[in-house]
Amino acid sequence: MAGIAELALQLGHKVSGSDANVYPPMSTFLEQRDIHIFAGYDVRQFDQQPDLVLIGNALSRGNEAVEFVLNRHIRYQSGAQWIADEVLRSRHVIAVSGTHGKTTTTSILTWILDQCGFEPGYLIGGIAKNFPTPASLGGGKFFVIEADEYDTAFFDKRSKFVHYRPDTLIINNLEFDHADIFPDLAAIQRQFSHLLRVVPSHGLIISPASDKAIAAMMSHGCWSRRQSFGFEPTSDWQISAIEQSVSTSFRLQHATTDAVVVRSPLLGEHNAFNVAAAICAAVDVGVSVAQAAATLPLFGGVKRRLEVIGCINGVTVYDDFAHHPTAIQATLTALRASVGTKRIICILEPRSNTMRLGIHATAIGAALSNADKVFVYADESLSWDPATLFNGTDTEGEILSSIERIVDSATAFAEPNDHIVIMSNGGFGDIHAKLLSALA
Repeated sequence: MAGIAELALQLGHKVSGSDANVYPPMSTFLEQRDIHIFAGYDVRQFDQQPDLVLIGNALSRGNEAVEFVLNRHIRYQSGAQWIADEVLRSRHVIAVSGTHGKTTTTSILTWILDQCGFEPGYLIGGIAKNFPTPASLGGGKFFVIEADEYDTAFFDKRSKFVHYRPDTLIINNLEFDHADIFPDLAAIQRQFSHLLRVVPSHGLIISPASDKAIAAMMSHGCWSRRQSFGFEPTSDWQISAIEQSVSTSFRLQHATTDAVVVRSPLLGEHNAFNVAAAICAAVDVGVSVAQAAATLPLFGGVKRRLEVIGCINGVTVYDDFAHHPTAIQATLTALRASVGTKRIICILEPRSNTMRLGIHATAIGAALSNADKVFVYADESLSWDPATLFNGTDTEGEILSSIERIVDSATAFAEPNDHIVIMSNGGFGDIHAKLLSALA
């Protein structure tokens, strides 16, 4: 929604907004752009009645602001529909979808197109360090958009990405998530099937060759061109010879081109997949493989994706958005490959709706195996016992019910050369600043 606000601002509108809990980095960005944010949903925010209200999918009937808009017959719309109508209609839309890696892949692809002179518009669900804003209208033909499968609004239960009608579609991966609105993986696959129906026949769908859930979904109908990427020799774009240390390099080759060595500052095999998907999309719209690869060493990454936020007394602290077992495991595996035998300490907040329901509890425990010590924040919103995370594992875990206790315990445990990864998809009670202060 912050990105949508930026696009509206660039189109010349006066923009304000409200949310129950606004936290960095988006809150900082909004303040810098003089976009006023009301804390909570008090109807006094409508004292100056707006011409249009864009309602995000977090709000439902019974919300004070929603009821006011309905009762006063104020014009309203979903953010996804507004983007489709006001921004995407005349553009070649490149949509990046999937369970994991959307923000990173969207940022990489936007960076490649930008550096190759395409002046792309973009909407990123995070803060990419190479760009001053999370969204921009751009000046060229192409618009790159992060396209998630969450429902659109309380009055439109379709996935948001159906509105975008992409010409080029990346599907990074497909797993069960968002258990608050999807009963199972099949329900998510159904939404992706709907998305395939709106991709033109001359359009392109890019996906990993090894993802069985994507293959099963596509078997129900795909009317567009397709390209695959991955380690498999049958992949249209084959990844090989991965080397990891403080950065990652790998060979990427299409059947019709010479292999190119890709060097990226992003750690992990999962990020090699993100990079490969972005290059594949860029090449299809006119960038050469060599041009795309040349831009990547200067890609700055995305905030909250294994982002180093401080190194205090020899202890390196990272902020990471991972909130699904696959993402947690990929992040910690990448960090382990980088730091070797140095200790990794993980601080985990099970904050997403799926995590709070305990859907992935068993898998999360296994995903934490590369950590030497794990501190788990257990507040009253959890409907399960987080101690079960460590059943049958060798991981040393500690369950704590307050952020202050986690900060104290982690600080007491930490030693020089340790690496502490804070994992949460929310603000986590400003634990990042509190931990850095305590370590200092």
